[in-house]
Amino acid sequence: MTEPPEVVRNHKDSLFRLLFREKKELLELYNALNNTAYTDEKNLEICTLENAIYMNMKNDVSFLLDSQLSLYEHQGSFCPNMPLRDLGYVARQLERYTANQSLYSSRLVKIPTPHFVVFYNGLDKQPEQRILKLSDAYERETAEPELELKVLMLNINYGCNKELLERCKTLQGYSILVHRIRTYAKEQPQEEAVDRAVQECIQEGILADILKKQRTEVMAMSLFEYNEEEELRKRDQMTLEQGREIGLRQGEEQGFRRGEEQGFRRGEEQGFRKGAKQEMQRGIRVAADIYKTMGTSFKEAVAHIAEAFSFSLPEAEQEVKKYW
Repeated sequence: MTEPPEVVRNHKDSLFRLLFREKKELLELYNALNNTAYTDEKNLEICTLENAIYMNMKNDVSFLLDSQLSLYEHQGSFCPNMPLRDLGYVARQLERYTANQSLYSSRLVKIPTPHFVVFYNGLDKQPEQRILKLSDAYERETAEPELELKVLMLNINYGCNKELLERCKTLQGYSILVHRIRTYAKEQPQEEAVDRAVQECIQEGILADILKKQRTEVMAMSLFEYNEEEELRKRDQMTLEQGREIGLRQGEEQGFRRGEEQGFRRGEEQGFRKGAKQEMQRGIRVAADIYKTMGTSFKEAVAHIAEAFSFSLPEAEQEVKKYW
């Protein structure tokens, strides 16, 4: 049996992009999301950023329809930075859209209305719908942010958003395929799990056309995405456990040692708190160093460390800045 491909973070086309790169499937998805009934594919103009690299990721799907610029992204792991990424994507899209117009004119330059959606199917538990806001990332909170960007995140894991998936059979088929791969991979090798899931979907008429025509490519993408998902999950869990264990264990040892030297309970409690605080700092430093070595972004590291040490995001950001 061949070894699974090495998991790397550089962009590779995803199965989601493969499934929704044609106008027919995009129109189906748009209608399902907006409760519309468009049928003429000629009215849809695909404008995906195929060659523009932003933060090591290409824009997944972008298109114009009915004066709306839709930017759709797929995420196999939760990313709170999607509003910031979408800000970069939409800026490039609008720059292309207005390339032949003067922004210094006295006439108002009209642009399509942007709409941002993330289709999430990661393993972390998430609600069926949530709104991610650019203002959540602001270091200084403000009641009325002058620049805001909202992203609708939809959970498309099997069993979630059933009505939406019923309206879009391509999206529903994708959800079923991923669910079966994950289920079968618990009891058999990954390659066999992917092959079994693909065969069953073809036999049951789920994504049958594309799975028959591009079976090899679909299997390669599915295997890569599954391995990447598992690797990221293991990496994040290992890093969290390491940082937590180092900080708490060394903090306990230092605290108790100082308490014993002082010889009375108050000194013990004070020593424990002070030692725990010092060693927790050491644990945070170790965790931050590990994340930097692994190429994790600053924002992702802050989110993980906030969870591991029970900090708020602003508190975690302040701590991580000391060692970044």
